[in-house]
Amino acid sequence: MNSYLIGLFTKIVSLIMISIMSLFNSVSYKIDAKEVVNNDASKSLNVINKVINYTTEVTYKANRPSNVREVTRKGVNGLAYVSENGKDQQIIRQMVPEQVIQGTGSQGEYVGKLSAYGPDCPGCSKVGNVACLTREGKRHSLVNHGIYYNDSEYGKIRILSAAREKFPCGTVIKIDNGRVQPYLAIVLDSGGSMVNAWKKGTVWIDLAYQTQASARGNNTSGSNVKFSVQRWGW
Repeated sequence: MNSYLIGLFTKIVSLIMISIMSLFNSVSYKIDAKEVVNNDASKSLNVINKVINYTTEVTYKANRPSNVREVTRKGVNGLAYVSENGKDQQIIRQMVPEQVIQGTGSQGEYVGKLSAYGPDCPGCSKVGNVACLTREGKRHSLVNHGIYYNDSEYGKIRILSAAREKFPCGTVIKIDNGRVQPYLAIVLDSGGSMVNAWKKGTVWIDLAYQTQASARGNNTSGSNVKFSVQRWGW
């Protein structure tokens, strides 16, 4: 048999073996290796890399809805080498536990009405002071401080008005109207229309804008908006 036929036969056998392995999905490889420098001549250079799977640390919070599970730090697998005799082990990369917040509070998924308002709206105070104090116990003005609040957990998010009997001050809600990217907002204000709507079992939320004119030109309002509570109150 000449060299061409031998080479062809070898390729055919290789293809058959790969096909069989793929068909039965019998072999799976995952390599996570790192070079080990052996400075001890008494130790064998024949080592086995060992993956140390990360653990998960769960913190349960009552002010989070039970359907909310948030990963605050991703886990990282550790890596060690074990000597050939199995007696010696050296950590090459430390394992980092994954940290998770799991809510235990009541779920907060609603569909309702979203409108918009400015501090100069009819019946508004014009100075823009919201109904709630901030977490720091300070008064927030839509005119002087703006329509965003810098939350210690969720960062810079929009301010909204809601029925505080249902959505207490500091409640963080994800808003999705199906037209713009979902975003987070925080309850720092309230209004009679929202309160009366909730008494009838309807969720009505008002999103703050700099002026009533800019509120009228918004693209966020709607009657079938999804509201998903991320945190109940402070």
